[in-house]
Amino acid sequence: MAQPLMPHATASWLVDNTALSFEQIADFCGLHILEVQAIADDTAATKLTGRDPVRAHELTIEEIDKGQADPDYRLQMSKGPEQVRRTKGPRYTPVSKRQDKPDGIAWIIRNHPEITDGQIGVLIGTTRTTIQAIRERSHWNIANITPKDPVTLGLCSQRELDAAVIKAGKAAGLEAPVDNRLAGDREALISELRAEREQAAREAEDAANGDTATPQGFVDPFQR
Repeated sequence: MAQPLMPHATASWLVDNTALSFEQIADFCGLHILEVQAIADDTAATKLTGRDPVRAHELTIEEIDKGQADPDYRLQMSKGPEQVRRTKGPRYTPVSKRQDKPDGIAWIIRNHPEITDGQIGVLIGTTRTTIQAIRERSHWNIANITPKDPVTLGLCSQRELDAAVIKAGKAAGLEAPVDNRLAGDREALISELRAEREQAAREAEDAANGDTATPQGFVDPFQR
C-alpha cells in the first residue's frame, strides 16, 4: 500500500486536526501505533511540523469523514507521492574518475573510430564539445592526455563497450572482427586430445582382454 511522502509529519497533522483513531492513522501512514501515540503525547524524539495530506492531494476530506464515522474504516490514499526517476543524460562519474575521462575518450577515438560522438558521450558521460576537442587535438590539456582503456579506468563496463562497438559497426556496415590467431593451435590441440583418448581406450580394452604382452624394449633383469 502507498504511504504519504512524509509519514511522521502527516501523522502529526492527522492527530491534531482529525478525530481519526491512532490505529487508522498508523495504518494510513505506515507507522506503528506506538509511534502515533508518542506523536500525540508530544513525546516523540523529534518535534514534528504537521503536513496536510489534503493539500498534498494524498487524502480527501471525504475519506477523513468516512474514517471519523467508522473506526474500522481504512483510509484510502488518493495518489502516492511522485517517484523521482533518473532522466536520460550523461552517465554520472565519481569526481575521483572525472580526470580520467579524456584518456578514455582518446582511447575510443583511436581504437574504435566507428563509434560516434553521441555514443561516446553516453558511454563515458561527457559532452560532444569535449570529445570534439580531443578529436581535433584542441583540448586545453591535450599534451597530458594518454589513451587508456575506459574499462580499465572504470568509466564503463566491458559489456557496455562491446555493445557500443557492435552497434557502431553495424551502423557503419562493418563486420565484427573474427580472431583466427589460435585456430591452428586449437585444431592441433583437439587432434592431440582425440589421439590420447583413443590410446587410452585401446589400453583399457587390452587390459580387459588380459593382454599382458611385454612392452617392446623391456629387458627382464632375471633372464640375464
